[in-house]
Amino acid sequence: MARKVKETDDLPKAKINKTSLKKALRIFNYTGKHKWKLYLGMVFLILTGGTALLFPMMLGNLIKTIEQKDFSTINNIGLYLIIVLSLQSVFSYFRIYLFVNYTENTLASLRQAVYAHLIQLPMSFFVQQRVGDLNSRMSADISQIQDTLTTTIAEFLRQFMLVIGGIILLLYISPKLTLMMLAIVPVVAVAAVIFGRFIRKTSKEVQEKIAQSNTVIEETLQGITNVKAFANEFFENARYKKSTEEIVVNAIKGGTYRGGFASFIIFCLFGSIVAVIWYGVYLASQNQLLIGDLISFILYSAFVGASFGGIAELYAQIQKAIGSVERVFEILDEQPETLDINSDHTNINRVDGNVRFENIAFTYPSRKEIQVLKNISLEAKKGETIAVVGPSGSGKSTLIGLLLRFYDPEKGTLYIDEKDAKSYSLTELRNNMAIVPQDVLLFGGTIKENIAYGKPNASISEINEAARKANALEFIDTFPEKFETIVGERGIKLSGGQRQRIAIARAVLKDPSILILDEATSSLDSESERVVQEALDKLMVGRTSFVIAHRLSTIRKADKIVVIDKGVVRESGTHDELMQLENGMYRTLSNLQTQLN
Repeated sequence: MARKVKETDDLPKAKINKTSLKKALRIFNYTGKHKWKLYLGMVFLILTGGTALLFPMMLGNLIKTIEQKDFSTINNIGLYLIIVLSLQSVFSYFRIYLFVNYTENTLASLRQAVYAHLIQLPMSFFVQQRVGDLNSRMSADISQIQDTLTTTIAEFLRQFMLVIGGIILLLYISPKLTLMMLAIVPVVAVAAVIFGRFIRKTSKEVQEKIAQSNTVIEETLQGITNVKAFANEFFENARYKKSTEEIVVNAIKGGTYRGGFASFIIFCLFGSIVAVIWYGVYLASQNQLLIGDLISFILYSAFVGASFGGIAELYAQIQKAIGSVERVFEILDEQPETLDINSDHTNINRVDGNVRFENIAFTYPSRKEIQVLKNISLEAKKGETIAVVGPSGSGKSTLIGLLLRFYDPEKGTLYIDEKDAKSYSLTELRNNMAIVPQDVLLFGGTIKENIAYGKPNASISEINEAARKANALEFIDTFPEKFETIVGERGIKLSGGQRQRIAIARAVLKDPSILILDEATSSLDSESERVVQEALDKLMVGRTSFVIAHRLSTIRKADKIVVIDKGVVRESGTHDELMQLENGMYRTLSNLQTQLN
């Protein structure tokens, strides 16, 4: 069975230098009142390392009582050993507890800060980012930081203490034997780590080849109809055979390396240990070293050798953590929108809903070579319905994005009630608007929670009334749990028409001055469209409404129809006025749809 690779295994490493360390230390700004736990944990870390270094020395002293025939101290040394072990256990417990406590509180503050900052970033940021990448920063990167703060840094410092302290004590016991040990054991230990890392890389390549072969199976079985229809069984068989042969080649290569590594461990690593012990016994035979000191020396050598190997791996983990910190802080360094995220949707100044676009031009920051809107001017009076039509890519949705101030125009001005839209706070402006999109996104909670998203502090009677106005009660009441029905991820348990009516109920509850309908019925069947359109007609009464529509039959009653093509307003007027324009774009589109229907 293939080894399950942790998500953090593939995280890139960062070079550790003054600049990267300075960036990484910013994480301690989120420590708050828990900083003392880190300092106290460091004290227990030092005590843990100190007691660990005492143990080999005391064990050697216990052996020396036999050589020196001093049996009176056996019990005392044994008691001291138990005390040291007990203290080390207590110190280790508090070290781990304090580091975990400190880390979890710090990372909770960091997660909250990153998420709060992330949702305040402008749309221009999100259109250039992949959701998977952002989610990885919130999960894999922060998990890497968590592992590092909880154990890696503490273990790195502990291993470093053991190396330095161990070498000092080795020199104290026998300078000659220490010099020999330092010439052999650390070099072999580091070589073993490098060799082991190379083998893991080879093993990973094998797993990738296995994954590729599994992809062939998955694609073939999912598309088995096409495989058989094109009589490509032999082609797919050859493709899978080639994939499995690549697995064999890589696996055999990996097996060769593992065999070499096993030989290396047996001969070099154990050979170096044998060499050190042999030289130690030789020194003892020359009365230059006591057997008890030799035992202590061997234990300290094991400490130093293991710590040398461990430090290399821990250092790599710290490099990954620093890279993770940098990626997380890249989000926090982005310039956010100015929002009042603590607003409870109450006491918002209500606008009348007069909207005017004056000579608006716009180009997306990520596509500066294409001007999407060119000197657009249009006006909507309070309570009017403005339909915006035109071919795909003409700039309809971009116009709506400017109305919601997802972006600001590069030229021209958007006026709301004859005031520059920029003079309103984004929170105030957007709280006066509601949108019913074509693809409704429902959150994975209950129907009640999804409707209440338009007004989080709404009462159940307000939610019920909103559902009634949206023609949603007729299907909600058929569910056993009614408003407490779970809609599933993205609303998957509801039909398209039901999701649309939930979105309409959400908009009704918000009671906006400006309503945006972005092709709200284009993906529905005829019956669902009729029910949803009835709800929309009721919702639009008394509000300034902008309707983006492909089905021109749904907008004939609009007060004004604006035809946009290639970022320019081509035509504007009522349905009857536009139908009288000979060779007009709206008339052509309307006649074409009539013929198709």
